[in-house]
Amino acid sequence: MAVTLTPTAATRVQKFLAGRGKGLGLRVGVKTSGCSGMAYTLEFVDEASPEDQIFESNGVKILVDPTSLVYLDGTELDYAKEGLNEGFKFSNPNAKANCGCGESFSV
Repeated sequence: MAVTLTPTAATRVQKFLAGRGKGLGLRVGVKTSGCSGMAYTLEFVDEASPEDQIFESNGVKILVDPTSLVYLDGTELDYAKEGLNEGFKFSNPNAKANCGCGESFSV
């Protein structure tokens, strides 16, 4: 079970953490929301919770709670710029459908 970052995404997370001046890593999770049923959540964290699963990918720690990991196992995050838009892109093998905005999915 793992969640990973592409080298491009890892570089972006490292820049965000450096800009904050602190941080343990990136918390990736899901919540019930969005047009497809579940939405991805991202936040920078300074310390882990006892129940967190911690993965390291391209030099970045990724923290995932056990409930979210069921939906995120095998997911790879990338960071892309497309025209005026830029942001993290999720490649989730568990998603059966994605909404048009790319921020929510169903399983």
